[in-house]
Amino acid sequence: MAGTVLSMARSIMAGAISKAASAAADEMSLLMGVRKDIWFIKDELATMQAFLGAAEAMKEKDMLLKVWAEQVRDVSYNIEDCLGEFMVHVASQTLSRKLMKLKDRHRITIQIRDLKSRVEEVSSRNTRYNLIQKNQITTTIDERDSCMEDIRNQSANNIDEAELVGFSKPKQELINLIDIHAINSPAQVVCVVGMGGLGKTTLTRKVYESMENFSYCAWITVSQSFVRMELLKVMIKDFFGDEALKKQLEGNAVREEDLANYLRKELLEKRYFVVLDDLWNIDDWNWIKNIAFPSRNHKGSRIMVTTRDVGLAEKCSLESSVPLIYHHQPLETNDAIHLLLRKSRRSEEDMKTDVKMREIVTKIVKKSGLLPLAILTIGGMLATREVSEWQSIYNQIPIELESNRSLEAMRRIVTLSYIHLPSHLKSCFLYLSIFPEDFDIQRRRLVERWIAEGFVIARDGLSTEEVGNSYFYDLINRSMIQPSRVNIEGIVKSCRVHDIVRDVMIAISRDENFVCVAGNNLTSVVDKTFRHVAYHGIMRQNIGIDWGHVRSLTVFGERSLGPSPSVCSPDMRMLRALDLENAKFQVTQKDISKIGLFRHLKYLNFSTLRGYSNIYKLPRSIGKLQGLRTLNISGSYITELPTEISKLKSLHSLRCTRKWSYRWFDLDDRKECLVNTLCMPVLFQFTPLVDPSERDEVVAERHMAWSSLWSKSYGVRVPKGIGKLTELQILELVDISRTSGKAIKELGELVQLRKLRVETEGATKQKCKLLCDAIQKLTCLRSLKVDGSLEWLHVVSSPPPLLRSLKLDGCLGEIPGWVGSLMHLVKLQLWRSVIKEEGHIMEIIGPLPNLIELCLGYTSYIGEKLAFKTGVFPNLKKLDIWNLRQLRKVEFEEGTAPHLEIIDITLCELRSGTIGLKYLPSLKEFSLGYNGTVARLGMLQCEMDAHPNHPILRLTMDRNKHDLGDRSSQNPEITEVQGSALMEDDFWSCNSDDDDA
Repeated sequence: MAGTVLSMARSIMAGAISKAASAAADEMSLLMGVRKDIWFIKDELATMQAFLGAAEAMKEKDMLLKVWAEQVRDVSYNIEDCLGEFMVHVASQTLSRKLMKLKDRHRITIQIRDLKSRVEEVSSRNTRYNLIQKNQITTTIDERDSCMEDIRNQSANNIDEAELVGFSKPKQELINLIDIHAINSPAQVVCVVGMGGLGKTTLTRKVYESMENFSYCAWITVSQSFVRMELLKVMIKDFFGDEALKKQLEGNAVREEDLANYLRKELLEKRYFVVLDDLWNIDDWNWIKNIAFPSRNHKGSRIMVTTRDVGLAEKCSLESSVPLIYHHQPLETNDAIHLLLRKSRRSEEDMKTDVKMREIVTKIVKKSGLLPLAILTIGGMLATREVSEWQSIYNQIPIELESNRSLEAMRRIVTLSYIHLPSHLKSCFLYLSIFPEDFDIQRRRLVERWIAEGFVIARDGLSTEEVGNSYFYDLINRSMIQPSRVNIEGIVKSCRVHDIVRDVMIAISRDENFVCVAGNNLTSVVDKTFRHVAYHGIMRQNIGIDWGHVRSLTVFGERSLGPSPSVCSPDMRMLRALDLENAKFQVTQKDISKIGLFRHLKYLNFSTLRGYSNIYKLPRSIGKLQGLRTLNISGSYITELPTEISKLKSLHSLRCTRKWSYRWFDLDDRKECLVNTLCMPVLFQFTPLVDPSERDEVVAERHMAWSSLWSKSYGVRVPKGIGKLTELQILELVDISRTSGKAIKELGELVQLRKLRVETEGATKQKCKLLCDAIQKLTCLRSLKVDGSLEWLHVVSSPPPLLRSLKLDGCLGEIPGWVGSLMHLVKLQLWRSVIKEEGHIMEIIGPLPNLIELCLGYTSYIGEKLAFKTGVFPNLKKLDIWNLRQLRKVEFEEGTAPHLEIIDITLCELRSGTIGLKYLPSLKEFSLGYNGTVARLGMLQCEMDAHPNHPILRLTMDRNKHDLGDRSSQNPEITEVQGSALMEDDFWSCNSDDDDA
């Protein structure tokens, strides 16, 4: 009997194995067929993307082509989605897992076959309708350039001198830069840079017309696809007249080289002035420079270039002894208002007597971004309307940009800038329409999202982050976005988009089904397939979106009172980026519970530092997000990360700071806290003590209190296995006291880590030693912040050699000697360090060659005098002194800190004042913050006025509150500031995210 059963079992097993082998063979055969189709549609995708780039200039002139291009774009999006599905569910899986996912494989196979049919149909449609004809692209580009040249010249020439409000000063500044009186000097290149519509051509034209010191002048408008022979003809005609040009054209075969030789020969010994208006690329400049201008001319000649591209201007100026670049700025607000009133045929008296008019004029000027062209075109519209209609016109400006001929020039100028962008920057630029008007867009957040969307690809030995940053700066250089926050190193940390540019950007995004901006007034966008959705204001349930193709969801503002879609709806299976950082509704544990469904997710931002997060635990399904690169859960109630976090091998950035304050628990009464924690679930069920609207918050806080043993730490516990995240570059904030020794040791295996923040309060000596050993292995580390116990830092022997930012919060007693070896250190912040020896500070950190910013915070230095000795701090630019209670005098010796620009003193009482500010040749600003007082403030003001730089004396409070006057002998005490934690946050928030990881 037993033998029979065993025989049957063997037979069943053999059959099962045979079926599995057969299924595997079928699977491999099917996969081979699918892979052929995959190769086909991948090749088609590349061709489609190339076509869409070429068709960009044509589609505005041909409606049939525009419709076809939209169909091609839609198919290309679907191909990208399908390829993504294939990689997640098929190509990246083992054979056994593939066999278990028959449903997914079958669905993807059908998608691929369907896409192949659609590609063939779209291709045949071009043949049927003859949509692309020979030379059509070239002809359309020439027509576009001709049209844009007419618009540019018309916008410049139609602004007469009476309308040029605010141009007198820039005109004189530009003339001074040109240095027209330099006669016996080499030819110089002068560049005027600024965004479209800023008035570069107008300003340059007025300067050009005043150049009486030059005998030979020429104005050349450089189109994007100019004909070289024609440009040379125009130059000869403008410089030497019609007769000279006719003489050179005599004969049957006039070559380009003949005209170029004539120009160079004639200009060699002449003092000439030439304008190259609206230059777009460096190849055009190199050709014009080399073929048209003599290489040696010492008559004081000037070549003026106008361009929107800062990078191009810098390249044009390379051969000049001193780069001559004039950054043309928008109008001053008062000048802009004056110009708008003049163009709209109103007076300032009208605005003074009409409050509503004053309000709407201010809004319109802001909307115009202080651009002269925008103000003039909008002002022309207002001139024929009553003031009561101006608000309505203001509301319609985004729509008017698309349809009103009076705004055609402004729209086309922005559109031309967009069309001229290289293909890799177009998606990056349109992606900015996700953010609200006037929103300060953080560079790091933007670049991380670009990478998640696949817009950035590593190249030439550069990482994706480095390439993404180069894209960001390229958009700034091309005047498509504007820097809004720049740190002391000159690094742009955030940007904004000009309102008019944003309106055009949104229109393009909508036309291309790229971004749907759902505002408070939007009802639906039925039958549209957008790839990116952004809620601005109320989050509505039904807007007619096919969520199955949405790649990013971003929320700004509040959720509606009625039913609304879940932020983790299963319908959004193709989601790559989920960003709730600026959502103003409570994000709950339920919202994140289904996060594992989003297998394509690469960017997840639940950071709600403004108190809108009630998340207290990451679900274990987070481990399924194999492609996740950025995880930001800052400001949540999460106190520990699950072990599944170690499966996220693609993770580059992990930010997980937690809340530290408690609303429902009194941590000073541990017994009561324990009782409340245990009894809270019962109270929920049987008493009305907790309002239902606050229940999620109470639950989250209870979990935080229980899981952290009522800790007030900002940090989280990281699990064993954290060392597997070998791609990780940013990690903050780790609670060392609650993290195991094994996990702490593994931190040293994160060899690519560039930014680390840890908290060591309450950690054992053994754990601190393990942390010390781990940090010494992180040779790529650029930024380190440590809070808590710091004694162990004195035993560090091999600090990270490339460290640029060091922030220490805790008792040191003295600065560790190794800090003096940090040759790349740019920023040093100390807090609660209790350093008593002034000389020790100067001896160790004073010689640091690259230190730019020094921040001394609460009790970091204990002493009455802080003296900056001769020769120390060779590159320091910013000095922050915050709440040094014993400090009475700050003194600067001659020869110290030659580049120091900004001094900021807050919560300090300098009874003996400041001495030696006259020895700081680069000083630009001296600021007294909250409760920053100084003896003899009037004398300090006189010293500022007498300084060659005339630095600003900036006061936060009323002048008499900063001035100690004769009170220095009365020994008054500074009022204790309540809410010291908030004040501490203010100190650390000073450039808190300025460290480039």
